[in-house]
This record gives sequence, structure tokens and C-alpha cells, in this order.
Amino acid sequence: MLHLLIAPNAFKHSLDARQVAEALGEGFSQSRLDCRTTLFPIGDGGDGTCKLLHEKLGGMLVTKTVLGPLGTPVEASYSLVEGGKTAIIEMADASGIRLIKEEERNPLQASSKGTGQLILHALEHHKVNQIILGMGGSATVDGGCGMLHALGVRFFDKKGKELDPIPEQLQYLERIDTSGLDKSIVDSDIKILCDVENRLLGEEGAANVFGPQKGASQEQVKVLDNFLHRLSDIVLQTTGKNMADIVSGGTAGGAAAGMYALADAQLVNGIAYFLQKTGFEDVIKKANWLITGEGSLDEQTLSGKAPAGVALLAKKYAIPTVGIAGRVPLEPSSALLEMFDVLLPISHEAMPLAEALANTEQNLRRTAEALGNILACNNKNN
Repeated sequence: MLHLLIAPNAFKHSLDARQVAEALGEGFSQSRLDCRTTLFPIGDGGDGTCKLLHEKLGGMLVTKTVLGPLGTPVEASYSLVEGGKTAIIEMADASGIRLIKEEERNPLQASSKGTGQLILHALEHHKVNQIILGMGGSATVDGGCGMLHALGVRFFDKKGKELDPIPEQLQYLERIDTSGLDKSIVDSDIKILCDVENRLLGEEGAANVFGPQKGASQEQVKVLDNFLHRLSDIVLQTTGKNMADIVSGGTAGGAAAGMYALADAQLVNGIAYFLQKTGFEDVIKKANWLITGEGSLDEQTLSGKAPAGVALLAKKYAIPTVGIAGRVPLEPSSALLEMFDVLLPISHEAMPLAEALANTEQNLRRTAEALGNILACNNKNN
């Protein structure tokens, strides 16, 4: 009997990782393949990763009312694990783009302050000594200033007026005061799970790449990029740390770079950290096939995304890997084909994107059933 390890990432704008894994598992169960399946949904720092960590590590949820990305109160939760010494915080819960109506999205006015309030609550009320931050799905391009403001950092213009921690005001930044930074932050181990390698500035930086995704116009992108340049320069003068130079500093609109420079956070590869923390390697050793995937499997997948992370471990143990996605390139690169033994798109007929997203679950089940039948034929012939 074949053992299939089903370890997909979320399919963005459609299903979370657990829903994807369950749909694939159902498809294989409906096939003629004599197999057993292990469902192991994965995350790389994107929205939903911290929920998976909470489930895997048996965490205790703590809920608090904090400021949402546009300053209105929202209910957000974080997870306490490892005997209450570690807090797992999902930025999207407090500062996520899913909390804002599409027509209200405006990163010039959006702040990550609510996420900072969650961090502060975990430090003050539960005395944690480690913070794990998942930054996917944020609504902000504030360089982490909102979070840092909640933790005691203050921002001033050239006249000495204190600025609210939103880019609309921070574009006039002249001075940063870190003297009020909460002392418990200094003694904490902060890990930021990154699923992109973009640096803070430039054409591939936070403003240019992620600004439009969060609702910024071209003019607003220029304002955001100028603000981040200014922030980087002043932070360098204030702390000696170069926000612009750190790989993955552009994560969550530069929040990763800001937390690195002013709160001494460590940026880590999200999927590698997730797999290590959840004991994935012990599970994959016992599998005959790895089934993974996400919404789109392409060149970006190779830059720190979850399916590439599990595929690398599969290579280590010579386990064949199938990558399943809503979209795969017509002509995959040699690097992509080297990473995945098989690439399967789930679309079964041409349809508009909205319809394809709505049919994701059905298409995943159908693709898994077909793949199971193929493997069953292969087993029979052997």
C-alpha cells in the first residue's frame, strides 16, 4: 500500500492549506489506488501559517481588541505554545488586508499598530520570551512603524511634532526616538517568517511590488517608496543598521526590515522554520510520494515558497514529488522541473478566473482522483 504525504500550501483567494489537503485526500480516497494518506498542510509565513503552527503545537488562543489597519477596533488572537513561553502572532489577524473592504484600501493611511499591540500584550501579560511573527496578508506599507509605535518608538518631523505611524504622515519623518522602546522587546527572541526575498527598496522593493497589491495607485507607490527611503536613511543614522540591505526586508510592506533594525528581530526562511518546528522531516521519511502545491507553481515558488521547501526535503530522501496548482507555466523552466517530478494544473476546462477560484475544491478532488487512478494502473502493471 502506497503512503501519500499530502502537504500543500494555501491556494490564495480560494482555500486555506487545510482545505486544500482535505480536498486532495478525498480525491485519492475516491480513486482506485490502494493507499493511505497523511494530511500535513504547510505554511511559509503567508496568511494562515500561524494558525497551522497553533494547531500543530497545541497552542492556547488569547484574544484581544486592537486597532485594525485603518484604526478601527478589531478582535485579534495570538497563540501561546511551549509552556506559554512563545507567542505565535499572525499579522493578518490585526493588520490584514482581509479586514478592509476593497474600495477602502489605502496603504498611505494603513498602520501595523494592532500587531504591535498583540506583541506588547504577549510580553506584558504572559511574559513570553519568544515571538514568532507570520507577516503574510498585511494591508500595510509602513515599514513596521505602526508595530514599533505600539512598542514605544516615536517618530517626529523637522519641527519636533510627533507623527502618527502611517505613511501619509511618516513621509515627513526627520527623527526617531527609540528611548521608549519596551524593555521586554530587547530581551526577547523575535523570529519573522518570510516567504519572499524582496528587499526594502527599489523596483523589487516593498512599495513597488506590494504597494499596488494593497491598493496603492502609481502616485501613492512613489510616495511610499520615498517614505521607505527616508525611513531607511534615518534608521541608519540612528542605529547604524541598514534596513535596505537585509534580504526579505520588504516582507509585509517593509515591516520585516523595520522590526529587524529597531527591535532586533531575526528574519528567517518561513517554510524551513515551519518544517523544523512541526517535525515534518520525521513524517516525510515514511512516505512513498509527496503531493504538494499552491495557487500558482512558477519561478516565484523557487524563492522560498512552501512547495519548494517540502520538495527539497523529498529530494533528500529520493521521494517523488507531484506539484499541483491552479496555474503552472506552459513551458516550465528546467529549475522548476528539477524541483518537481510532475506538475499538474487542476483546471479541466477554460473558464474565467473568478469561476476557477470558486471551483478550486472540486477541481482538486478531481485531479487527485485522476492521479490516484494513474498510480493504481502503474502499480497493477508493475
